[in-house]
Amino acid sequence: MIDYDLTKIKGIVFDVDGVLSPTVIPMYPDGEPMRMVNVKDGYAMQLAVKKGLLIAILSGARTRAVQVRFENLGVSDVLLGVPVKLPVFEQWMASHGLKAEQVAYVGDDIPDLQVMHAAGLAVAPADAAPEVRQAAGYVSPCQGGYGVARDLLEQVMRAQGLWLDDHHAFGW
Repeated sequence: MIDYDLTKIKGIVFDVDGVLSPTVIPMYPDGEPMRMVNVKDGYAMQLAVKKGLLIAILSGARTRAVQVRFENLGVSDVLLGVPVKLPVFEQWMASHGLKAEQVAYVGDDIPDLQVMHAAGLAVAPADAAPEVRQAAGYVSPCQGGYGVARDLLEQVMRAQGLWLDDHHAFGW
């Protein structure tokens, strides 16, 4: 259970590697990483978008597959190739008229710390770096790539009365 007023949350920003995919990823022979994704995370993300929550991806990754995956779920803000995340995160919040207390950020490693401190609710997977777990207001029982997004999004949507509340819940 998350100790935060989840009814305030309007936007949720996710890192990719170590959050939406496991921290260990296979590599193609050309050096391109192949990421795994969690289907239940995907279901929750597309439902959250349909319910009006603002979902964004903020990652240092520059992989076309990541872009396609999250755009196919309805995520319009897929911000990739970001070496320093805080300025882009602040710009994203401003562009949507969001205050920090209305935003959750999910990260797992050192490049996420600044953003975690700037978000109203900082969330970390169970296997996040120790510094990140310490900075988090909520540490999911799920490891990165194994349901972190579903855990958070389901709790937010339940708190807001949006989970399984209409026909949108029963399809993709």
